[in-house]
Order: sequence, then C-alpha cells, then structure tokens
Amino acid sequence: MAESNGDNELHDTLLLSLVPGVGPQTRRALLERFGTVAAVLDASTSDLAQTSGVGRKLAERIAAARRELDASEACRLAAQHNITMLAESDPRYPALLREIYSPPQLLYVRGQLLPQDAVAIAIVGSRHATQYGLAQAERLAGALARAGLTIVSGLARGVDAAAHRGALAAGGRTIAVLGGGVLNIYPPEHRGLADEVLQAGALISEAPLESAPHTGSFPSRNRIISGMSLGVVVVEASKTSGSLITARLAMEQGREVYAVPGRVDSRNSQGCHRLIRDGAKLVETPDDVLEELGPLVAPVAQPDGREIRAPAELLLNEQERRVLDCVDTQGVDVDAIVAATGLQTSQILATLSVLEVRRLIRRTSGSKVARRG
Repeated sequence: MAESNGDNELHDTLLLSLVPGVGPQTRRALLERFGTVAAVLDASTSDLAQTSGVGRKLAERIAAARRELDASEACRLAAQHNITMLAESDPRYPALLREIYSPPQLLYVRGQLLPQDAVAIAIVGSRHATQYGLAQAERLAGALARAGLTIVSGLARGVDAAAHRGALAAGGRTIAVLGGGVLNIYPPEHRGLADEVLQAGALISEAPLESAPHTGSFPSRNRIISGMSLGVVVVEASKTSGSLITARLAMEQGREVYAVPGRVDSRNSQGCHRLIRDGAKLVETPDDVLEELGPLVAPVAQPDGREIRAPAELLLNEQERRVLDCVDTQGVDVDAIVAATGLQTSQILATLSVLEVRRLIRRTSGSKVARRG
C-alpha cells in the first residue's frame, strides 16, 4: 500500500530531525532556501553548504540522510508507546506553537493534546523554590485549571512540579514539555508525576524519544513552553534563573508575562521583582491572569460544547454567559438583550458592567454594546 503525501512528509521530517546538528534555526534556514523537507534531503552537498549556518560536514550528513539514517526504530518505539509524531504541517500540531519564530520541526506527543489546550497558561519558576513559592504555584495552577485553562510547565523540580500537581489536584489538564525525549523522564524521581500527567494531558518534546536532556536543551525547551501558552506566570526566580529565559522568550513571541511578588529579602524573589519593574503583570489572584489575556485568534471549543473567544470568559457565571451570548461584534441594543434573556433591565446593566470591566465588551453609540475582538 502506497504511502500518502502526509506519511512521506512525516518520514522526511523525522529523517531530517535525526541528523545531528540540524536544530530549529538551521531547519528554518534550509526550508527558506529549498522550500520543502523533501527538497532539503534531495539537495546536493554543495548546494546545502551554501545555506547560512550549514558547514561542509553538516551538509554531508544531510545529503547522506536518506542512505544512512533509519527512521524505522523511532517509528517502532513511537507505536509501541502510543506516541504521536506531529510535523508542523499536521492540523493537530498546536496552532500557537506554529506561530513562533522557530517552531519544532517534529513534536513527539506522549498522551493526548485536545482542542481546549489552545487555552493554556505556563507556570514556571525556581527549581529550588521555597515553601511559599511551591504553595503559590500550586494554588494558581489549581485555580486556573478549575477555570478551564490547561497548565503548561517543564516537569522540573520545584515550581514546575508544584504547577503540574496543582492542576492535577484540581482535576484539570496539564502538559509537561521535556528537555529530553518523552521516554527519558528527567528528573528520574518525577516518573510517577509524569505518569499522572499522561492521564490528564501529555508529555511533549522535540528531542528524539530516548535522548537524555543536556544543558543546551533546556533554553530550547523553554521556547516551546512559552510558545504553547497564551502567557507565562513566573513564580520565584533568582536573577540568573532559567525561568527568566522563558519570560524573555514569551515577550519575543508576543505572549503575556506575569510575575508573582515575593519577600523583598529573598534571593528567589529578585527575578520576579525585576520582571514587574520591567512591565510584567503583578499576579496575586487567578483573576489577575485571566483578565489580562486578550481575545483568542479563533474560538476554542470547551468540553461542555461552548466556544470561548477570550480566556476571561472562563470566569463568567451562568447569567454573565447568557448576556454575553447575546452580544456580537456589530453591536446590540440593551433592550434586545432584555427581550432575548428575560432578565430585568437592572440585571442586564449590572452584568454588562462586569463584562466591560473584564474587557469582553465595549460601549458603542447610545445604549448599544459590542463584543471586543
């Protein structure tokens, strides 16, 4: 049975990802020059070597990939462990992640990604967190997960683990982005936590399945954490914390950055306080996060069948949702909302005030209101 074009593309993407030295930036340069992964693999050594960032030795490795590399073992392992491999062109590939400057050429997904995971927030912080930091990370993750957001973090010691546990305890969804392969859990003491995450979300990585993490893989991992999220919350970070790299990447990607304040005499608070001075949003409650997130690029379906257009909608009660459902981007008169809902005018006006404060609607001419976005 012949392979489909999608299968061929995935196979070629897998082959290119297995070539040592081909990272996201090199892949981007190659695709800009040759157009497709297949064209990259079919190119001559001399043509490949003319690509920015590609030396002669790397060009030789790429040109020899079809002859010398075997993707069958990776495919076998993926099938054995129910791991999905997503090329960037796959419709299941996270849409937010596809938007960043250097998205992973191949994403290994162990577990399940759902459409609702498009409404996600990252929570990161110190590996050597204080009890205060751990408590804040768990509290925020739990509250945001209960509101309907997916919690993204890195399965590291400290704040990351607390964020995953907070989401799990709340019965919410959580995604762990790994620095190594999804079959090589690090740190090893988090294997049990990783198993719990698999039941409520997914482990994902761009690294080959069994590869061990190394120092350089964590900054690369951090761009995926921020890239999959609408915003990043930093809970405890020293001035040299890797979490500040995630925050910087989030800013570059156009994501919101939040920071939880701490004790002024704590080393672990210095990074967060610097972020706040530089313009990050100060976070005390989950509402501080949800109310700052703007409209989504496209509506996202929720498990109950509702579609949300902005994360702040996750905060609404039943009456507020009923009123918002009556409002469109063109503008609706208050009297029409009264007729559609059966609520009293005073109730409608009070509810519209709440929706306006949460930046879900705006006042237009006269007694009309319209959705933002």
